[in-house]
Amino acid sequence: MGGFRWGQAGGLPLLRVTAMESAGRVLAVFTSRRGGDSLFPFGELNLGEGVGDRVAAVAANRKQLLTALGLGAATVVWAEQVHGSRVCRVEKTPRACPQADALISDQPGVILGGVFADCVPVFVYDPRRPAVGLAHAGWRGTAAGVVQRTLEAMAAHFGTAPDRCVAAVGPSIGPCCYQVGEEVLRRLRDALPWDAELLRSGRLDLGELNARVLEHCGVPQVNRAELCTSCNRELFFSHRRDGGRTGRMAALVGILP
Repeated sequence: MGGFRWGQAGGLPLLRVTAMESAGRVLAVFTSRRGGDSLFPFGELNLGEGVGDRVAAVAANRKQLLTALGLGAATVVWAEQVHGSRVCRVEKTPRACPQADALISDQPGVILGGVFADCVPVFVYDPRRPAVGLAHAGWRGTAAGVVQRTLEAMAAHFGTAPDRCVAAVGPSIGPCCYQVGEEVLRRLRDALPWDAELLRSGRLDLGELNARVLEHCGVPQVNRAELCTSCNRELFFSHRRDGGRTGRMAALVGILP
């Protein structure tokens, strides 16, 4: 699990992206399902709105997470994800960026947030600017080029060059648990013709595919958690394993003030 380590903050288990946090004054974490106020089937630390959980429970869980990390609620901007490739540049701190599956910022004190329950969290850090990006990459977003669009937006707005970035691919559903049909494979092959070898089998390794996208774009250091959200029932929610009625983990990344 190179570039990641488990830690505790305020009693919550957190997966720290040490490859990024050790490279500069940056926060980069991924949560587990443990430690919150939500009840079955969203227990315990559901951080996703609009999934059927009690609104008050989600608000309490988010507050608990931010308190554990020493963050104020106003510092976090959440992506309202739609499995697309739209990138939202965050300069201030609105509550959310609608219809965006990737967020970027170079503003100290602004924390970017996304929610996940099988899809791939992709973290990007440019230590020279500094600037950060966070992408939500399910198979649709991967086919739509959400990771490439994130790097392109960072280049356009911040002058980021991929060869100076550190990137990380967090926990997601693994090929052990993710069987897809030929139509999904065909769409991914059409979008990523240079990686047909990985797309021969219906057992899709979406985390590895996004790591290869980052490498193909020129990012020299890509770290992978290699944890399957479906296999690790005690640690993670999984949309596929739980039949769609489940909670969400969160990925957070930002430049610290």
